[in-house]
Amino acid sequence: MATLALYPGTFDPVTYGHLDVLERALKVFDEVEVTVAVNASKKTLFSTEDRVGLVQASAADIEGAERVRVTAFEGLLVDHARATGAVALVRGLRQVSDFDYEFRMALANRRLFPELQTVFLMPAEAHTFVAASIVREIHHWGGDVASFVPPVVVEALARLRRP
Repeated sequence: MATLALYPGTFDPVTYGHLDVLERALKVFDEVEVTVAVNASKKTLFSTEDRVGLVQASAADIEGAERVRVTAFEGLLVDHARATGAVALVRGLRQVSDFDYEFRMALANRRLFPELQTVFLMPAEAHTFVAASIVREIHHWGGDVASFVPPVVVEALARLRRP
C-alpha cells in the first residue's frame, strides 16, 4: 500500500522553500498531495485555480514529480485526509517562530484524527527566511523576486502588474 501525505498550504505564491519541503517529503512518502487551501475569508494574490496551476507547473521539474498531485480543498483538513487515505500531514518549519503555531495545529489535528501523523520538515538553509508573505511584499514594491520563486511564478506576478 502506497503511503500518501498531504502538504497543505495557501501557496500564495509557491516558493522555492515550498518546493524544497515537497522534495524532502517525496523522500519519505510514496505520494504527496499538495493541498491548496481555499479560504473565502482570506484575500489572496492569486485565485485558487492560479495557485493550483502555479504549484503544478513549479513542481513538474522536481525529482519525483510523477508522485505529486495538486488539489484545492475547502473545509476541515482532517476530513480530507480521511477521505484520501492520507497517513500524514507535511508541514514546513523555517524558523523557531513557526513551531508554536504548527505545534498547536498538530495537536488539534491529532485530537480530531488520532491516526493522522504530522511530520515537520525543514527546508534547506538557503530557504529558511523565504515566505510567501515576503515575496508578496517585495512584489508589491516592485522588487525582484526571481531568487525566491520559480520562473513561472515570476511571470505570473509580472502579469498581475500589467493593466
